[in-house]
Amino acid sequence: MKQYVIDEIRPGDLKVLKSYLDEHYGPARMNGVYCMPLDPAFYSPCQASHTDCQPFYFALELTQDALCCEFLVRTDNRIRCDCIASADVAQRNWLIHMVDAIFERLSIIT
Repeated sequence: MKQYVIDEIRPGDLKVLKSYLDEHYGPARMNGVYCMPLDPAFYSPCQASHTDCQPFYFALELTQDALCCEFLVRTDNRIRCDCIASADVAQRNWLIHMVDAIFERLSIIT
């Protein structure tokens, strides 16, 4: 699976990041996995037409020293569907921008 990974996060910064993720996307579902909702403006035509499958999100896993962001658009409403797919370029860029903005907002240098 393709991912955007930011590693070597210092312990102090990890605590700040965890607090931010808990406040905005949490609490973590299990083992540090958070769900970042995808902005509906970035839904693919298939995703936009699958109103029963919405909302869509990206999974972010916070580990001991890294944040791993999967490039897979997911839904909680189905296990298998055509709308669950690898992020397209716009969705991927949106996720990277969002995660980078969080690090900038928290003054975490990577």
